[in-house]
Amino acid sequence: MIAEFLAGVQLVLEPQVLIALIGGTVIGYIIGAMPGLGPSLGVALLVPFTYGVDPVVAMVALVSLYMAAEYGGAITAILLNTPGTAAAVATAWDGYPMAKRGEAGFALHVSIVSSGIAAFFGGILLILTAVPLSEFALQFGPTEYFALALFGLSLVSSLSGRSIGRGMLALALGVAIACIGMDPENGTPRFAFTPDLFEGIPLVPALLGLYAISEALVLLEGSTALAVKTKVGKVLGISMSRYRGMWRSILRSTAIGYIVGVIPGAGASIASLIAYNEAKRTSKSPETFGQGNPEGVASSEAANNSAVAGSLAPLLALGIPGSATAAVLVGALMIQGIQPGPLLFVRNPETPYSIFASLLIGVPIMVLVGLLGAKLWAQVVRVPNSILIPVIVSISLVGAYASDNAMFPVYITLIFGLLGYVLRKADIPLAPIVLALVLVPMAETNYRQALVIGNGDYLFFFTHPIAVVLLTCALLSFVLPLLRMRKTARLRTAQPGVAS
Repeated sequence: MIAEFLAGVQLVLEPQVLIALIGGTVIGYIIGAMPGLGPSLGVALLVPFTYGVDPVVAMVALVSLYMAAEYGGAITAILLNTPGTAAAVATAWDGYPMAKRGEAGFALHVSIVSSGIAAFFGGILLILTAVPLSEFALQFGPTEYFALALFGLSLVSSLSGRSIGRGMLALALGVAIACIGMDPENGTPRFAFTPDLFEGIPLVPALLGLYAISEALVLLEGSTALAVKTKVGKVLGISMSRYRGMWRSILRSTAIGYIVGVIPGAGASIASLIAYNEAKRTSKSPETFGQGNPEGVASSEAANNSAVAGSLAPLLALGIPGSATAAVLVGALMIQGIQPGPLLFVRNPETPYSIFASLLIGVPIMVLVGLLGAKLWAQVVRVPNSILIPVIVSISLVGAYASDNAMFPVYITLIFGLLGYVLRKADIPLAPIVLALVLVPMAETNYRQALVIGNGDYLFFFTHPIAVVLLTCALLSFVLPLLRMRKTARLRTAQPGVAS
């Protein structure tokens, strides 16, 4: 294995491969920062340009784009509250408040450093555990997938802001929206008054509407001018002492992201949400999350970048894509005449080991490009609202159209923009809706499949150890914040008595 890895390093250090790595990184930043595009579409757009190219050059460019695009989504999430990718939604929750109070530079620094650390350690984990973790992921059946989705939905209690009641209302709305489409079991349309809705509400246009269009409408009021227009803050030369207290969260989020990334279908979005919740749950000051806590940015970005390495493990070892983008990479490999799976390491060892090497060698390049370009990207917030608002709206609508090359996603974006604006005016959080849109389809499909396998016996869910562990975590994740809130309320009511 060591000899093959060293051969992979030698291949990556060749000039044409290094150029492909740098080019993929730069394109990935641009793709990730543009709302509605994201890594899946970016990789798909680059695949045609790899025809006739050496497989190693092609795959290094595509994987570099994938990794950089996951980070690129943080740029607009922090500066404009407009996540470039679904996995950057949690980044916006603390990154944008930091930018509003003049710490955009520090937020960008935290995001790129956390991403770089996660990418490096994620690459090491991929090298060491690709085959064993891929075999473990094969143990996930419908019961485990349902339990994982339920665990994700239980995060609503930690992502509801000041009012859990409003958070539950938003979750209920999200569940109702997620139910639109064809019934996964019998194919009956549900709330689908047009064939365009048979496949449900598309996630990317919905996210663009909830976050980007609603933000444009709020900016249009002039009530929330971007405070970072007058103070961006330092990006380069930031002392690492400011990271004190964040290292444990970064490493924990890296591990979470990698493990979740290995599970086929889970992906960076779920990884970032789980990691963010764990960072908040274990923090000494959880009330600061959502108000501009850099630890929230670090946890989200570390998880969604290590999830990239995790998604490559089942792809390379077993030919099973761990994410939507990894599925595109399967097609890219097959175009090159390479079959992903166990025999890949025997027949074409140069391909997986050059990918492993590129993940490690590409980290300093990704961090360097990110830090050097961060100051330039931060200048975006100096654009007047009269220019900024049309740019946000136009990029969002173009991104929505590009997601399916049709006008229907554009209509969805506009509708969800109005919905997001109304919810924000009513102080109802948007995060639970995102949770529902991502997790409810996964939960419903696997719940029904599990019941069919278990002949309708609900105790069937408790016969699978992994599912039991996940269901227990879901229960604790939902109940513990409620108990903590109840304890805090008791202490507040008891204080007057103590004072007297």
